[in-house]
Amino acid sequence: MATKIDKKITGYNVVKPEDKVAAVAAPATAKEPPMAEVIQMHESVERPDTLVGSTFKIKSPLFEHALYVTINDIVLNAGTPHEQRRPFEIFINSKNMDHFQWIVALTRIMSAVFRKGGDVTFLVEEMKAVFDPRGGYFKSGGVYMPSIVAEIGSVVEQHMKNIGMIHDPEMDESTRQLIADKRAAYEAATAKKNSEVTAAPVAAAPASDSKPKLNAAGFPPGATLCAKCNTQALVLMDGCQTCLNCGYSKCG
Repeated sequence: MATKIDKKITGYNVVKPEDKVAAVAAPATAKEPPMAEVIQMHESVERPDTLVGSTFKIKSPLFEHALYVTINDIVLNAGTPHEQRRPFEIFINSKNMDHFQWIVALTRIMSAVFRKGGDVTFLVEEMKAVFDPRGGYFKSGGVYMPSIVAEIGSVVEQHMKNIGMIHDPEMDESTRQLIADKRAAYEAATAKKNSEVTAAPVAAAPASDSKPKLNAAGFPPGATLCAKCNTQALVLMDGCQTCLNCGYSKCG
C-alpha cells in the first residue's frame, strides 16, 4: 500500500527484515532505580546567639561522678500567641572520662535529631528501652532505671514535659480514689499487725507508734518494683500484688 509523504524528506534509512526481528527480541531498556527523595520537614534554622535551657544532675551508682545534662531550647514565634520552645541541642558533662566517646556521640546525634524538627518525642521511648547487661539500679524515689542511657532518656522526658511537648495522661478520679482506698487499707492492716505484736509480752515497754513506717518515696519499705510504672510501690494485699502508686494489680 502506497503512502503519500506531504513533508520534505530530510533523511532516510533502509530497514532490513532481520533488523525488525532483532528489535522485537531485544529486552526493554532497563529503567533507572528510583532515587530516595529527601523530605525537608521545615526550613533550615540557624542557631541563635542565645538559647534558654535547663541542666539536670544524674547521680548513678554506675558512675563515680555525677552527670550533668544540659538541654537548650530554641524559642519559635517569640512574643506571639503561638510562642513555643523546642529542644535544639544537648550536652552531657562529667568528671568521669571513661565513657567520653559514646556520650559525645550520643549528644551529637540527639542534637542533630532535635534540629531536624518534627516529632522528636520518640527519642524518649527509644532511650528508656535501653538495658544495661550488668543490671539497672533504683534512683531516688524508688523508680527503677535499667541503664544510664534510660535515665538520660528520663531526663529528656522531664524536660519535654516542662516545656509542654509531652503531657502526662490525667488519672481519673475513680483511679485516684481506688489508690487512696488501697493505701488506707494497707496502712490500717499494717498498723493492726504492729499493735498486736507489741501489745502483750512486755507490759512495761513504752507504747510504740503503730503507724507503719514509709520509705523516702512514701511507700512501705517492703514494697517491690511495679512492672507498669517502674516504682517500688508494689505490696501484697489480700493475696494480690497491688501498686500503691498507679493502682496496677495482678488480679485485675
